[in-house]
Amino acid sequence: MSSNEPTLHIVCGKIAAGKSTLTSALGRRPNTIVMREDYWLSRLYPGEQNSLAEYVRNSTRLRDAMTAHVIDLLRSGISVALDFPANTPASRAWMRTLFKEAGCAHQLHYLDVADEVCKARLRERNQRGEHEFIVSDEDFDLFTSYFVPPSVDEGFKVVLHHL
Repeated sequence: MSSNEPTLHIVCGKIAAGKSTLTSALGRRPNTIVMREDYWLSRLYPGEQNSLAEYVRNSTRLRDAMTAHVIDLLRSGISVALDFPANTPASRAWMRTLFKEAGCAHQLHYLDVADEVCKARLRERNQRGEHEFIVSDEDFDLFTSYFVPPSVDEGFKVVLHHL
């Protein structure tokens, strides 16, 4: 993959695994922008992010609204570090349509981090109050119950990160 080729960077990992930290680092590369789901959800749907069902509804709306924009950016030669969780086959299928439609490269960054590490980071993040959303241990467990690591047969170019 050429360093000048536009690339869709996709991140997969549990809550507080380091997805936003990684996408921020990727966003410092030339001709790369970061698109953060939590930023947009917190501003478009303030006070409407109190359950898994609300997250799914709002995230689906946001993805529908952002699809053409992401594809246009990639087609124009800009790489995108997509800070949207690629944590289920369905979410990854949507992301696949982005790089396929744009005709560009992709990398699926899989952050393989133990639950205990994620929960410790989550508690620290909650204490700092710098993140758009406060997530309890119970919510972590609920969201994690839907987490499905990427499989080889999905056909993504996976970059594995053990943190």
